[in-house]
Amino acid sequence: MHLFYTPDIKGNTYQLSEEESKHAARVLRLSMGDEIILTDGKGNWMTSEIIDPHPKRCLVQVKETKSDFNSRPYELHMAVAPTKNINRFEWYLEKATEMGIDVITPIRTDHSERKEIKWPRLQKVITSAMKQSLKAWHPELKEMTKFADLVIQNFEGIKLIAWCEAEKTERIEKYVKGGEQVLMLIGPEGGFSPEEVKYAEEQGFKPVSISSSRLRTETAAVAACHSVAFINQS
Repeated sequence: MHLFYTPDIKGNTYQLSEEESKHAARVLRLSMGDEIILTDGKGNWMTSEIIDPHPKRCLVQVKETKSDFNSRPYELHMAVAPTKNINRFEWYLEKATEMGIDVITPIRTDHSERKEIKWPRLQKVITSAMKQSLKAWHPELKEMTKFADLVIQNFEGIKLIAWCEAEKTERIEKYVKGGEQVLMLIGPEGGFSPEEVKYAEEQGFKPVSISSSRLRTETAAVAACHSVAFINQS
């Protein structure tokens, strides 16, 4: 099965981009009549047929569309401080996309070692992971956002902040139930500052523990994604 991401698709006939056309015709060696899958990243899963395998402007015809394909009963927004080694953050983006996630916001915190990201590069990582894992939903990647700006944004759901320094924090399952909207904050290598945690609590965030072990940022973020997914499968 070959999946192509076509976010701008309208109607039943679509011309793949030059890059995707080359991939279909030259790399995959697809020909007229071959079946492929298109998705707009918004849950539409379109069984399609190649009607002109041109390597620069491959034309396809949509035969059947399934809406809300493999939709999840919950919504997850992860706000994560990008790691100093960007490869580790890219690894997280891949795994989160594979497991299922709705929104990812890179955040800049008091202890952040990375102040900027290359948004186009990270977007490509997410798109590649979505196609590789055969997902009909493309996570939304936000621009880098200051911690203080993120926590005051309106969010209708459960708001959690990972915090391992307090004497006692509750596990994530205490607050998260199936079918809910969840916003989870994951700090940088140095963790959130006490001031940040206090400010987040004032905005309605609950400090939670993800593991009994001290985890790296990207590991904690993946563990949080899995925990929410597991709760929704229970």
